[in-house]
Amino acid sequence: MRKSSVSTLAIALFAGACSFKPPLDRLMSPVAAHYPEKTDGVVPADIAWQKFFTDPRLKKLVETALANNRDLRIAALNVEQSRAQYGISRSELFPSITGKASSDRQRSLGSSSTAVMTTTSNPYALTVGLSSYELDLFGRVRSLNDSALEKYFASDEARVGAQISLVAEVANQYLTERALQQQVALSEQTLDGMNAAYGLMKQRFDAGTVSELDLSSTEVQQQTAKADLAAFRQRIALVNHSLTFLAGGSLPAGLPQGRSLDQVIVADVKAGVSSDLLRRRPDIREAEHQLRAANANIGAARAAFFPNITLTANTGTASQSFSKLFNNGTGTWLFAPSVNLPIFTGGRNKANLDAAKVGKNIEIARYERAIQTGFREVADGLAARSGLAERISATERLVAAQHKRAELANARYNQGVDSYFEVLTATLDLYSSRQNLIQLRLAQAVNSVSLYKALGGGW
Repeated sequence: MRKSSVSTLAIALFAGACSFKPPLDRLMSPVAAHYPEKTDGVVPADIAWQKFFTDPRLKKLVETALANNRDLRIAALNVEQSRAQYGISRSELFPSITGKASSDRQRSLGSSSTAVMTTTSNPYALTVGLSSYELDLFGRVRSLNDSALEKYFASDEARVGAQISLVAEVANQYLTERALQQQVALSEQTLDGMNAAYGLMKQRFDAGTVSELDLSSTEVQQQTAKADLAAFRQRIALVNHSLTFLAGGSLPAGLPQGRSLDQVIVADVKAGVSSDLLRRRPDIREAEHQLRAANANIGAARAAFFPNITLTANTGTASQSFSKLFNNGTGTWLFAPSVNLPIFTGGRNKANLDAAKVGKNIEIARYERAIQTGFREVADGLAARSGLAERISATERLVAAQHKRAELANARYNQGVDSYFEVLTATLDLYSSRQNLIQLRLAQAVNSVSLYKALGGGW
């Protein structure tokens, strides 16, 4: 018995030391060390979203979405499911010990030279056993367990990625709503001016002091402003529907006052260097965990070429009578080791190993693609940031110039120097440039959100 215990211990030690999982070499980043654009900024990219967003209304919307959004809830439940799957896989590392109690009523027939005899018995049994425990001599079970663990980690990174995407989507929809509100205000202001101008022009036309062309030109401005106003109001309704969906059902009551796009709504982040993406972006970390899971699968596939040893054992007591169940001489035991040696499998094990190796190469490519995607998104964001800043500055100067031109055109028309066509052109150009400025400020704010997301979103 002592010799058997020593042998069992030796087997256990051997099982803990043997594994066919290949080492995972350090992967080289397939992108440049630095971005091609300037990475100037004010705050680090790992700033929390509560500090990245400065608009109190936007903060409340993001907080509501994180608490109630169904897509995010699904991602969290996927993590719980992966954790449960890992728990199932991990349980295979330990023996399963069960207890069993049984009682049978049996009737048997016998015969003698004079009569047929009937015998009735009630055998009882109590056993505690080890059922089909696999000795993990070659690391198959541990490799599968490692794969399940890495997939659990990957699912958690996917959850983080879903959080970042949700925060960015809420912010983009909110910024769009802010821009539309400004466009509505501009259209209403323009329409009020056009209504007043049309009324004055109609009086002059009725008095015969202006031509029908001047009256029609004023009406064109009026109807253009009406059409734009209706379109902007329709788009606001659609954006509000999107925000309601993202928030998980309804917008919270008592939202604080929001800011306009010409105020600071989001912070200006610093990009740093490209290697920061490896620890910040959840999609890259998710791809890395999937790669480690695929690498562990190779260890399990290699171990399938070697013998599989399982142990079945139990000990207990049995008796024909319950009162004698624990008497001396009623003890029972069973020890049944089993060895399964793969001799011929029709190439299945070889195919499984080849598939595992290809799966690892696929995950390597996905990992490298995730890095390249992150690098490109950051580089594009940086390029757009510098370009948008210059365009906004130029458009602000253009709006000032167009405003002055419209005043001069109106003064010259009132003095009879120019036709109303000059006033019409100057007014429409001013309206267009102001709308363009709103769109550029929206693009700048959205670019900041996209860059923040591309850099890892602060998680």
